[in-house]
Amino acid sequence: MKKDSWNKYKENHVTDEKFWNKLVKFGKQIGEKTVYYSLLLYYTAKSPTVPKSSKMIIVGALSYLIFPVDAIPDFIPVVGLADDSAVIAAAVYKVFQHIDDHIKNQAKEKLASVFGDTSDS
Repeated sequence: MKKDSWNKYKENHVTDEKFWNKLVKFGKQIGEKTVYYSLLLYYTAKSPTVPKSSKMIIVGALSYLIFPVDAIPDFIPVVGLADDSAVIAAAVYKVFQHIDDHIKNQAKEKLASVFGDTSDS
């Protein structure tokens, strides 16, 4: 995909609103760990120090999470969100070296503010 095409795709399909809507709607179903990993990716993508190649991995993974039609549709109980979780975990593994303590703290704070205190889990 050419750079201009990628930017148009990203602008039209990968939005903060779609990301937050998906997390709020399916957060409990995909589980705390996947929500946390998704937040790690989200905040890592916002960091100006992260290289574009890593950001493309993140955008791809978050796009997969957001996009309603994927390998296993999300409406299928249990397994419908398992593929989304696997993609998110793989992306975290690929960009882990760019996830610093500040990003981890942002993700933990957002997880707690959106889904309540999760420190006992």
